[in-house]
Amino acid sequence: MSDIQLGVIESRFADMIWAHEPVSSTELVKLAEKEFGWKRTTTHTVIKRLCEKGLFVNNKGSVTSILSREQFYSRQSQKFVEDSFDGSLPAFIAAFTKGGSLSPEEAAAIRKMIDEAEDK
Repeated sequence: MSDIQLGVIESRFADMIWAHEPVSSTELVKLAEKEFGWKRTTTHTVIKRLCEKGLFVNNKGSVTSILSREQFYSRQSQKFVEDSFDGSLPAFIAAFTKGGSLSPEEAAAIRKMIDEAEDK
């Protein structure tokens, strides 16, 4: 479950589930038809695929998450830093800020996150 890979459309569909959960598969069919132009069978196929990846569970037509959106994207971010920057958060931040500057609000928010992480 720690290495769940999603394509762009799967990510958008997963975001749709998180935004509406718990959500019936019938409602997801309607939402996906409106958002993506999908047929019922396509929606059910993608629901099944996301469930097989361990991200959601479909219990009698009610789809809910195993991982929250925040948990999923946190894991994805950690994996990206591990794979791309040998796990070095300072190297990631240096690369991220190299091309531009942070606003005072962004810098304050980052300082607050660091302070909170140090307190844990």
